[in-house]
Amino acid sequence: MIELKTNLPGKKSLFGDACNILIEHDIQMGGNWDFDRGNFDTILNQDGSNTIYLRIPFHVVDGVLDEDSAMIEFDVPFIINHVVNIGLDDDESPVLATVGLDQFQTPEDKDGPIVYDEKWVREGEARIAKFSDHPIFIAPLV
Repeated sequence: MIELKTNLPGKKSLFGDACNILIEHDIQMGGNWDFDRGNFDTILNQDGSNTIYLRIPFHVVDGVLDEDSAMIEFDVPFIINHVVNIGLDDDESPVLATVGLDQFQTPEDKDGPIVYDEKWVREGEARIAKFSDHPIFIAPLV
């Protein structure tokens, strides 16, 4: 994991507004969320079993995440390499296989090494710079 230096941490927005702006930049809500926190993700590069993601974490400061009116605050964005397990799943479950829920395996490495890290840092920071000054993102008071 490599943290990025951007002006996004500490900025706030309504969840629905943030989703609308970020989707315009091909960044969408990640699947691993809870009612008080989540991530916006996009793929920067995919090569075989390695996928380099730009991840923008946030937490809810008012409301609950399944509401567009929830106020969220952005945390420090980062780059992560997710290495997919291409082999057989050792923990396979016949019950899950029967109902079709075993299609996703445990990753080989959730935070693998990142090759060409400077390139991905520059690309991640540039992607965030394209939207982070949008008026819907409220800067923290100093």
